[in-house]
Amino acid sequence: MVLKQDGVSSKRATEELVELARQARTHAHAPFSHFQVGAVVECSDGRVFTGCNVENSSYGLSLCAERVAIFKAISEGARDFTRIAVIADTHLHGPVRPCGACRQVISDLFGSDAEVIMADLQGQVETQMVKELLPAPFDRSFL
Repeated sequence: MVLKQDGVSSKRATEELVELARQARTHAHAPFSHFQVGAVVECSDGRVFTGCNVENSSYGLSLCAERVAIFKAISEGARDFTRIAVIADTHLHGPVRPCGACRQVISDLFGSDAEVIMADLQGQVETQMVKELLPAPFDRSFL
């Protein structure tokens, strides 16, 4: 999905990304935790890729919504990621935050100045840059 104005891709509003993540959340497979999460990745060319969490009875085999969206994008040839939005029903705890594994994947595949948009179903939204969300990442400099 690409938003175009006069034939040129343009950056979506944060609200639109959060809504796409909210819609993706409805597809979550969370029979054990019942914690449904949705995510959407935006690329520099305007394409977006959605994902939802997919649980398995062996929890270690489960995948978070953020990684599903990112891996889906990569499998379709996308590489230049600008933003990711994630949403869940976190009740009174504020916007959902990516887990540590997702933070590391985001850090590896997005620029340090890319935006991470975190939201909850009550309408709270918070945005941080990747470098703020994971300030001391394990990266290629260690290899």
